[in-house]
Amino acid sequence: MKISDMFQEVYLGISSNKIRSGLTMLGIVIGIASVIAMLSIGGGAKAQIENNIQAIGSNLLMVMPGAQRGIGASVNAGRGTAQTLTIEDSEALKNAPGVDSVAPESSQRYQITVAGKNTNTQTIGTTPAYMNVRNVSVELGSFFTDTQVASRSKVAVIGPTTLIDLFGEGANPVGQRIRIKGMEFTIVGVTAAKGGSGFSNSDDVVIVPISTMSTFLSGSKNISTIGIKAVDQESMTLAQEEITALLLARHNIPSPDNADFSVLNQSDLVDAVSSVTDTFTALLASIAGISLLVGGIGIMNMMLTTVTERTREIGLRQAIGAERIEIISQFLGEAVLLTLMGGFLGIVMGYGISRVISSLMQTPTVVSWSSITLAFGVSAAIGLIFGFYPARQAAQLNPIQALRYE
Repeated sequence: MKISDMFQEVYLGISSNKIRSGLTMLGIVIGIASVIAMLSIGGGAKAQIENNIQAIGSNLLMVMPGAQRGIGASVNAGRGTAQTLTIEDSEALKNAPGVDSVAPESSQRYQITVAGKNTNTQTIGTTPAYMNVRNVSVELGSFFTDTQVASRSKVAVIGPTTLIDLFGEGANPVGQRIRIKGMEFTIVGVTAAKGGSGFSNSDDVVIVPISTMSTFLSGSKNISTIGIKAVDQESMTLAQEEITALLLARHNIPSPDNADFSVLNQSDLVDAVSSVTDTFTALLASIAGISLLVGGIGIMNMMLTTVTERTREIGLRQAIGAERIEIISQFLGEAVLLTLMGGFLGIVMGYGISRVISSLMQTPTVVSWSSITLAFGVSAAIGLIFGFYPARQAAQLNPIQALRYE
């Protein structure tokens, strides 16, 4: 049989019962669309988290109070539950090898009020080095100076989200005053937007001198985080080792196993988050893949029904000289064509679903070429796997019995 004749027979076999073929193909369409959509959600979440991590600074090391017991435990310890880091520690780290800038941070949430409006936001006490360490730039006004830190000035730099919450979009608040814990602070600047959401929103923040924070707000000289910028990417490992050794010596701790602080490398944090999101994406794709299995069973069921209905046709083909490989190729071709058509429609539907999710939920989604290639590969595999048994059954029919079949 010529290749062109075989393609024609495959097409005629599928189109002879369009409704049944369409319903059978629908299972593959839904399965592929689900996988594409789930992979796009997982990929978008991973990209967003990684961008948020990169936005907080480049070549960044973070020293947090509390022993390291995994990423989650370290972060929780750095939110004020442990009190093991001081401003003096941050000063000592400035001369460590591989270190470019050091910014101590004391962070707590306070109610911020102005002219009848209020918002509960993160208030960070720090130094001007914070701009370099955290890649912060000022859009309006200026950042506070070392002189203002030394004089415990009641000045503040606010984020763009805080600006909108308190003054409205497009306002210029420089020179105006806000109240934190009943005390007035003069706004000297507004940071440029960096993006983020929830408690990780670096735009929803109020930044004040660390000396002002410890004297008038927190009442404590302990700090919640020390942000450190390494000279370059290659210096991060050296800087991390030197920082650890220096803090162990300052805290009179003989063994790193007993450290009362944690040093987090930005690269390690990205790797850890990537691992979690990859696992999450694989779980979503696996759940969606169950519908593909159901669709494959539907393909097999349809092809077995088709073989039964076309038993006399198969017998006639065998009687006039059709070989088993030609019978197998015809029915296997029908199964593969159904799944490939379903796979194509599923990719289109999955892409559409991902765009709708991104638009409605304001969540980024990423449809990668690898997921599209995977979808086509899975479609072809389903056709081959679930179509082979019915095709083999058709090829093994006895011609005489097939011709007598009613």
